Amino acid sequence: MQEITGLELSPKKVQYLKFLLKKGDLVKTTDISTELNVDPSTSTKTINDLAESGYVDHVPYRGVRLTEKGREFAEFFVNRHNILSLMLSHYGLSSEGACAEVSRFEAFVSKEAIDTICGSMGHPTVSVCGKIKHSSCNLH
Repeated sequence: MQEITGLELSPKKVQYLKFLLKKGDLVKTTDISTELNVDPSTSTKTINDLAESGYVDHVPYRGVRLTEKGREFAEFFVNRHNILSLMLSHYGLSSEGACAEVSRFEAFVSKEAIDTICGSMGHPTVSVCGKIKHSSCNLH
């Protein structure tokens, strides 16, 4: 499996993978377009890009699902969001504020930085946004 740096994908593609993880198995492309507020042709192009890179399987007229690689990356992206949200909540932001603020910059934070932040916080298991898993965290 490809090593995750956290910087492989654009913020929009990160949103796609996180949404697919949240929804579960097979997700209709129209549901993706609606949720992410993009034109169906835009979502189709992005899905095709993700499929070419091995993150998703696209079954035309049926939907999209994460591959094993896509699931591993999506789980990291969710963990990254949760760790950063927890960190910001420690500095006075509300749960909602921390989540919203992290959504603006999370795609630009590397796995190395996330592992360091996670370690400095004592490898927490719960964030203001949800559970934190440590399967991909380098426990220092």
